[in-house]
Amino acid sequence: MSLYGALRSGVSGLFAQSQSMAMISDNIANVNTNGYKVSKARFSSLVTTAASPTLYSSGGVQSSVGREYDVQGLLKSSSISTDIAIDQSGFFTVTDSLTRNTSTGNWDITGDILYTRAGEFRPDKDGNLVNAAGFYLTGWPRNSTNSGYSTTNVQSAFNGINVATSSSNPIPTQNTSLDANLLNTAATGDTVDAEIPIIDRQGTQKTLTLTFEKTGANTWDITATLAGGGQFLDPDAGLPAGMGDDANSDGIIDNTELTGAPYTDMALAGASGVAVGQITFNADGTLGAVTGGNGTGSVGVDGNASSGILQLLVDHDGALGTVSDAAAINIDFGTIGGNDGLTQYNGASGVEGYDQDGEQFGSLTGVSINEAGEVTALYSNGVTRKLYQVPVTTFNNPNGLQQKTGNVFIETDASGAAIAHVSGAGGAGSIAPSSIESSTVDLANEFTDMITTQRAYSASTKIITTADEMLDELIRTKR
Repeated sequence: MSLYGALRSGVSGLFAQSQSMAMISDNIANVNTNGYKVSKARFSSLVTTAASPTLYSSGGVQSSVGREYDVQGLLKSSSISTDIAIDQSGFFTVTDSLTRNTSTGNWDITGDILYTRAGEFRPDKDGNLVNAAGFYLTGWPRNSTNSGYSTTNVQSAFNGINVATSSSNPIPTQNTSLDANLLNTAATGDTVDAEIPIIDRQGTQKTLTLTFEKTGANTWDITATLAGGGQFLDPDAGLPAGMGDDANSDGIIDNTELTGAPYTDMALAGASGVAVGQITFNADGTLGAVTGGNGTGSVGVDGNASSGILQLLVDHDGALGTVSDAAAINIDFGTIGGNDGLTQYNGASGVEGYDQDGEQFGSLTGVSINEAGEVTALYSNGVTRKLYQVPVTTFNNPNGLQQKTGNVFIETDASGAAIAHVSGAGGAGSIAPSSIESSTVDLANEFTDMITTQRAYSASTKIITTADEMLDELIRTKR
C-alpha cells in the first residue's frame, strides 16, 4: 500500500509546511515588536516499520517549534530614561496586576508572574512602570534603613516599581564643615567672616555667619550671626541634664534629642554677634583646640571638642513655645592637630570650602535607571533618591519557557525555576539603561524561508496529485 503511504507523506508535508508558514507569518508581523524572539520550524522524519526488509513504508515529515528565546537582539538607544534592555541572558519579571498596600505604601503583585525582554516602560496614572502590552515592571524595594534593597528570589514578593514619589521633604541642617585659613600674622582685633548656608525644618535657607576675631597669639574668638530668622539658644539657661557639656553629658546632641527635651527652660541669646566659642592653633598652624562658650557667658556647646566639633543650638522661629523647629548644628572645624579644616598659615585669610547636610523641599523632575538596575528619583533641589532595583531573572533553559500574548513568557518544568540576580551577576546579563532591544527577526531570512516553504508546499501537493493519478491508472486496469 505504498501509494496510500505516499498520499499520507504528501499530507504530512502540507501540514508541516503550513506550520512553517504560520511561524514565518508571525515573525514578519513582529519585525518591529521590541524584545520579540523568532520561532523557527524544525523538521524531522516520520518512519513507519515495514513488514519486510525489502519493502519500504513511507512515513512523511513532522514539524516542531524551534524557539530562540535566548538569542540576543540588537540594542538601540532611546531618549526615554525608563526604557531598559538586557544585554545577554535574562528577563524582566512583570505582572498583569498590582494592588497598593496601604500599610506599607508599596504596590504588591496580585496577578500572574510573567517574564519579558520588552523593556519599553512608561509610568501609568498611578506611577507604576508598565510596557506597551500592559505588563507592570517589578523589582526589589529599598529597605527600611535606606542602606540597600530587600532582595529575595521569591518572585511573588517583588513589588511593582512605582515612580510617583512627587516630592523630597526638607531635611534640617545638623552637620556642617568648614575649610578655611586664618592669616597667622593678623593683628589683634582683625576679623574674618565665614558664611555657611543652613536649612531649617521647613526647608528655608538661612545664612550662618561665623566671625573669627584674633584676640591673642594663635587664639581667635568666634561670634555667630543667623540671617533669615530665628535665634541661638543659650545652653547656660536650662540645658537639660545629660546633654551637651553638662556634668552628665552623653556627647553631641542630635535633633531628635533636642526637640524631645524641655528646652523651653532655656533662653534665647539673640541672632547677631553672639559669642559662641574659641579656636586655638598649634605653633605649626594646625588646629589646636575648639572650646565652646557654655559656662562662660557665651552660647556654644562643647560638642565633641576632641574631634574639632562645636555645637550651636538654634531655635529657627525664635519662639520657645514651639519645639518642632529647634535644631542642633554641629560645626566641624577639622581634626585636632591636622590641617584638613581650619588652619592658621601665612597665607590670605578666607574660606576655601564648606559643606552642610540639609536639604530644601524639592519636586520630582525625573527618573533614571542605571546599569545596576537601580531606579533613582531626581528632584528639583538637586537631591537624588534610590527607590528600587530591577533584578535580572534567568532560567537554566530559557527556550523551555511558554510564550503568552503580549510578548511575555511563563515558567514551565522544561525551563527550570526562575532565579533572580543583580544585574551582571551570577551569569545574568547586564541592564542597558535608555536602551531598547529590537526584534530578532531578519526579514531577508524570513522571505527566503517563505519562498522555500511555498515551494515545499507546492511539491507536497504534487505528491498527492501524482499518487492520485497512479491510483486512477490502477483502477482503470480493471476496465
